[in-house]
Amino acid sequence: MDNKLEQICSNCVMDTTDSKIIFDKDGVCDHCLSFKNDVLPIWHTDERGRAELDKIVAAIKKDGCDRDFDCIIGMSGGADSSYLLHVMVHDFGLRPLVFHVDGGWNSQIAVNNINVMIDKLGLDLYTEVINWEEMKDFQLSYFKSGLANIDVPQDHAFVATLYNFASQHKIKYILNGFNYSTECVRNPMEWLYYGTDMAQIKDICHRFGTIPLKTYPFSSVLRHKIYLRYIRKIQVVKPLNYFPYIKKDAMNFLEKEYGWQPYSQKHFESRFTKFYEGYWLPAKFGYDTRKVQYSSLILTGQMTRVEALAKLAKSAITKEEVKHEFEYVANKLGINIFELQSYFDAPNKTHKDYKNQEARFVMGARIFKLLGIEKAIKR
Repeated sequence: MDNKLEQICSNCVMDTTDSKIIFDKDGVCDHCLSFKNDVLPIWHTDERGRAELDKIVAAIKKDGCDRDFDCIIGMSGGADSSYLLHVMVHDFGLRPLVFHVDGGWNSQIAVNNINVMIDKLGLDLYTEVINWEEMKDFQLSYFKSGLANIDVPQDHAFVATLYNFASQHKIKYILNGFNYSTECVRNPMEWLYYGTDMAQIKDICHRFGTIPLKTYPFSSVLRHKIYLRYIRKIQVVKPLNYFPYIKKDAMNFLEKEYGWQPYSQKHFESRFTKFYEGYWLPAKFGYDTRKVQYSSLILTGQMTRVEALAKLAKSAITKEEVKHEFEYVANKLGINIFELQSYFDAPNKTHKDYKNQEARFVMGARIFKLLGIEKAIKR
């Protein structure tokens, strides 16, 4: 059936703020259908998943037997990466190098959560610090662009730094906390456009940047999808997809076992992402990423639709928090609140307003799906 204004899925909480959403005759959206058709058939958290994970772990241990560590685990201080670290060290006996990228926006809770984990597990932490002047200029360029996904500078740095380190040190295995349990619904492309579109990134920097990004870590999608994967043989493993992962239970365990502290929302371990997803994105563009997060939890039986709707009826952060975070972000970026407000008030743009490689990304996803390399989930 055709979309209707302000229509919401009858099964999850995705709605027509995703302009590409499609509903069937029962009012169920295509995000739900993608979960049923694309995710469930390949997602095994029973003995099949455990057996597959055991094989992967054995390969990791074999490859790293003569090394100080056998893999890298990216650590943000969030629940997914923290629980992943616990399980892979405590339950599977891996010896990871814990890798953290400091983009300048760590919350104090995130710093504490990382430290309590590595201290109790007796692990080494490697932190890569991004040049702040370059990060600041890059982020201001995205504010000036009018695009929705102003978190690209931070997200791109996290991915590129991790891949670059693995390639430089000939590490074959990168473990990350992505999981279908809490992320089976993807953010629509118009909300969070590809953060590895180098054509767009270069265009944004050329138009709005004020300094050259000499040390900022870049990595094109072709580099980490093709070259690093098939030439350098670097594999990304997502262990949380191979066994039951209930986020609430995981967080309760982390609190009890490590003194780990929870965040009010997913991704809020970063002060910038808290401001961006909690205020900027919904207030300026009407995109509330909680709809994606809660819909994932609904589809995997971890939240009811009624609970999700009740949470969505309230703002992600309070008016007092908005004022405080607005001032904090402006000061951190070296501008006043009036300049930041001017970016908020400026016309909204989409990725189509700048150079982009969307067609290549879409074609690549289709090819990978046909080859069985990756399963495309609706965006």
